[in-house]
Amino acid sequence: MKILVLGSGAREHAIITALLREQPRPGIECAPGNAGIAAEVPVVALDPNDPVAVTDYALLHSVELVVIGPEAPLVAGVADALRARGIAVFGPDRAAAALEGSKTFAKRIMDEAGVPTGRAVRAGTLAEAETALDDFGAPYVVKADGLAAGKGVLVTADRDAAIIHATYWLEHGSVLIEEFLDGQEISLFLLSDGEHVLPLSPAQDYKRALDHDAGPNTGGMGAYSPLPWLDTEFGSENAFVDEIIETVALPTVRQLAAEGTPFVGLLYCGLILTDAGIRVIEFNARFGDPETQVVLPRLVTPLSGLLLAAATGALGALPRPVFSPAVAVTVVLASENYPETPLVGREITGLDAALAVDGITIAHAATRVEGGTLVSTGGRVLSVVAVGDSFAEARARAYDALGRITLTGAHFRTDIAARVASEHESSASVAALDGWTPVYSGKVRDLYIETPTSASTDAPSLQTASRVLVVASDRVSAFDHVLEPGIPGKGELLTTLSLWWFDRLTDVPNHLVADHELVGSTVREVVPASVAGRTMLCRTLDMYPIECVVRGYLTGSGWKEYLETQSVCGIALPAGLQNGDRLPEPIYTPAWKAPMGQHDENISFARTAELVGPTIAAELRDLSLALFATAGAIAEQAGVILADTKFEFGADRHTGVTVLADEVLTSDSSRYWDAEVWRTGTTPETRMASFDKQIVRNWLSAHWDGAGIPPELPTEIVEQTAARYRELLERLTGA
Repeated sequence: MKILVLGSGAREHAIITALLREQPRPGIECAPGNAGIAAEVPVVALDPNDPVAVTDYALLHSVELVVIGPEAPLVAGVADALRARGIAVFGPDRAAAALEGSKTFAKRIMDEAGVPTGRAVRAGTLAEAETALDDFGAPYVVKADGLAAGKGVLVTADRDAAIIHATYWLEHGSVLIEEFLDGQEISLFLLSDGEHVLPLSPAQDYKRALDHDAGPNTGGMGAYSPLPWLDTEFGSENAFVDEIIETVALPTVRQLAAEGTPFVGLLYCGLILTDAGIRVIEFNARFGDPETQVVLPRLVTPLSGLLLAAATGALGALPRPVFSPAVAVTVVLASENYPETPLVGREITGLDAALAVDGITIAHAATRVEGGTLVSTGGRVLSVVAVGDSFAEARARAYDALGRITLTGAHFRTDIAARVASEHESSASVAALDGWTPVYSGKVRDLYIETPTSASTDAPSLQTASRVLVVASDRVSAFDHVLEPGIPGKGELLTTLSLWWFDRLTDVPNHLVADHELVGSTVREVVPASVAGRTMLCRTLDMYPIECVVRGYLTGSGWKEYLETQSVCGIALPAGLQNGDRLPEPIYTPAWKAPMGQHDENISFARTAELVGPTIAAELRDLSLALFATAGAIAEQAGVILADTKFEFGADRHTGVTVLADEVLTSDSSRYWDAEVWRTGTTPETRMASFDKQIVRNWLSAHWDGAGIPPELPTEIVEQTAARYRELLERLTGA
């Protein structure tokens, strides 16, 4: 089969790479391509946005299938012209491509089809935009209504920034002001022939330019696939995909068909998992970039057959595509100053060395050859793609390869798939416990629920369980990585400290339940003996998505913020405070508790009220401040300062009463200092030496640049950290 791929980016390079894996290989050309693509297949000097030029070329050269990569040719009507001449094309007609080309059109289709999405208002004037922004409130979401090359979306708590963004895009057309949705984002591709759909494997991308989701939005700085945490949320990846097909993809495809605009091509569903369920953020009408670079390397089913079946209305006769169990990670290398005006034309070297790393391919995004030298031509220059047996292995390969590439001024994120690597790889060490089923493995704790009886037909889940084992491990984490080795005895030390504090904070109900029960006349221990010393048996709660942070002293990120703004999390503080000073009164600075794959985010009290309601928000604040005062006084009697901490609460599923949950006032959730050393120390480092893993963080900061896998902790660092954990327990409890 002879295939013409339209486009010039990393997405098109990834599509071509997948096609070239097939045996026998199809004949492939690309228009216009880039330097990387040209090294593998013939490229054609053809304007991909010109319907007449593309159609004439396809007819003249007997092209059997045209695959349209980017969105611009779709909106230009290239697919319409090809179909009118009887040429099979993978990509929707102009009318159906409006699903991406017009956010207003997409919202209407979703409303008509009953697809779950956030509320939105179309604004054609600045006055309309301002009214909508005020109606929805912060955080503000502003989207350009048309194509914007991935730069038309702004999410911000700053109303002035939202106004500026709206003003700019209103010069190009209308804008959409949307409801802000909290949650984990997922990209799911579905092939459509206008009637049937077949799913590819889900992926997650990283939109922000800088580590920890900081900086401006971009077209995407990296991605990974598969998403192992879907097993916890939905029971399996297939269960999640099935739900999207039934509630999102098929209703959308059927609605478009009913309106006489059948969608033939790739339906990209940009999804978010909110507390209220799955919602659609956006649709695209083509493969996403950089997600394509991690989805297609795992595809086992030949891609050409899938694309041709979609183009010719034959998807209904095919089984679902098959994917390898391997994982894929891609990291984007971007030009200096991206996503603003990038500095281009700079030489790129080291690609051969990068490709020598096992499991590495490189998708070129913006390159060309000038006088025998490979140079950059745009913002996102290369997608370095790594495949491995684990996320840790794939990440290590990707960053090893990136370290071999030279491009002056280039930048890339160092945290792509870091959190999922830590949390997913750690699940392999979860102990098997008789009668209990593991349902979650975090960086330092594992959760189990009782294994259902053989008569039960329900899959075990936290949503249906009445109690849960919270097992603290000896794992230690820093900078979003689980480190090797762990801290011996850490799990037992922290559990002992949590239980000790629960015994003293009796003014607030907690989630502990008895770890034994009476069976006839026999007392039976519920907690397995193998984990008894490091386990709490707890009732399940409807957890509030808020980390209730209380700060009594100025330190850490609060000190850095104070230096810039004389405030912490929007709370003004007196002038003249120094690092480590006691605050006039403890302050409450809540954070939104992010799902796996994202980072917790400081939020205002007003935002807390929006998330849980004003009554609960006030209760969480008041309980947290009261608990902090009580705990601080107890610690002070032991010569220890409680500098700050976080509490978590949930609602009892039967009574609705707010209950203190999770670990409480441990070294991992709190900052403790020696009171005498704090009073007499001469440097901030001495005064604020904490009883926790700060020794680990300090050593890692000095011996690791943040790329790849962290080095193993030396024995002396492990022993010193363990000693600090033990010392705090002894100081507080007297044990």
